[in-house]
Amino acid sequence: MTTTGPSAAFCQLHRAGTCRSCPHQDQPLAGQLVAKQARVAALLADGAAPLSPSAWLEPVASAPARFRNKAKMVVSGTVQAPSLGILGSDGHGVDLRACPLHVETIEQALAVLAHTITRLGLVPYDVAARRGELKHLLVTASPDGDLMVRWVLRSHRHVEVLRRALPRLRSELGTLAVMSVNIQPVHQAIIEGEEEIVLTEEAGGDRLLMRLELPGPPCAEGPVGDQAGAGRGRATGYGGAMAPAAAGPRELSLLLPTRSFFQTNTGVAQQLYSVAARWAGDLTTPGRQARIWDLFCGVGGFALALAGPGRQVLGVEVSAPAIDGAREASRLMGLGEDEVRFEAGDARVLDPGAGSVPDLLVVNPPRRGIGQDLAARIEAAGVDRVLYSSCNPVSLARDLEAMGSYTATRAQLFDMFPHTDHAEVLVELRRSPTPSSRTTLS
Repeated sequence: MTTTGPSAAFCQLHRAGTCRSCPHQDQPLAGQLVAKQARVAALLADGAAPLSPSAWLEPVASAPARFRNKAKMVVSGTVQAPSLGILGSDGHGVDLRACPLHVETIEQALAVLAHTITRLGLVPYDVAARRGELKHLLVTASPDGDLMVRWVLRSHRHVEVLRRALPRLRSELGTLAVMSVNIQPVHQAIIEGEEEIVLTEEAGGDRLLMRLELPGPPCAEGPVGDQAGAGRGRATGYGGAMAPAAAGPRELSLLLPTRSFFQTNTGVAQQLYSVAARWAGDLTTPGRQARIWDLFCGVGGFALALAGPGRQVLGVEVSAPAIDGAREASRLMGLGEDEVRFEAGDARVLDPGAGSVPDLLVVNPPRRGIGQDLAARIEAAGVDRVLYSSCNPVSLARDLEAMGSYTATRAQLFDMFPHTDHAEVLVELRRSPTPSSRTTLS
């Protein structure tokens, strides 16, 4: 484990006690990670399906700052002096435009967007008075520096105002790729509503291209983090063609619709996908197609990272826009439907025992976990091998208890959110050899 950068509190707002989003920032990053792994390992060692201490690999560290690819900013204050950040305990805005966790592209964009609020006369929403129009600004940056900007409004009143402002914003934000308005009319602590109006209406203007780099083909068993750039096959841009990949690092192209989930820490997410691909490297055998299912696949990160010759990958996700993005990303990467396909559906009710049992099942659920029903179906289906990616060790422990016939062969912690207690964990589970427990598959 290696860490670089500041070893103690480096944020002025944290030092002043104004923002407490990073409660452990006073501790050196290496110490934070040791303590975080110890807490997670202890939690997962106490359940009915305990993880052995020997299963844990060295944790994957994050950069201490400039790692957040996403800003979810509450807009408060006034038209002339808007505040972009969070609401303090007194109900007043705490401006986080200079938060050192955001990538620099976002920090620069927030300054422009604050001036735009004033120029266009967008009235920030006053929670106490229940009046105003602009509730949130949601800004996402790709590794290439492209931007997605979403304005969360109370009504449709300023939609056309923002549409007319788009040309100027594009000149001020040279990498603005996607801009939309989200309508959230209710007075509740909900960041966004169901209605999304995309203002960048040209082809590709509703999705942000995230280009990640993985170390070699999915069957490679080499160490994560091989030489960057060697033999890289690189997409030419949204809708472009993928150059043939050599034996070196390969590109993972993901397309994010406006209302979709992607890990907030791009660098650590890249490591997560790389490790999953490496752990699954032994699936490819000559003359046989390995079957992989990716449940809760989102925009296709794990599915596309694991796709390759000799494999048939199925990704399932309830969000239809995310599935559309995953399908287009697979085409961008030059993958055919015989290699990877995506279906929109509720992964919680999918039966892994219906039809042929996959050789590998990947689950990447939201914080609530997969739940006892799906855990029971996985047990009954007799899937031999599972990769479980969890953002909530509490629900992970509960789910592992419901999958008692599986043993964790290895586990790794990924520090998606340094300076906090949040942890992402990847666990490999293998089924004990009990053939009589398998269901009969049609």
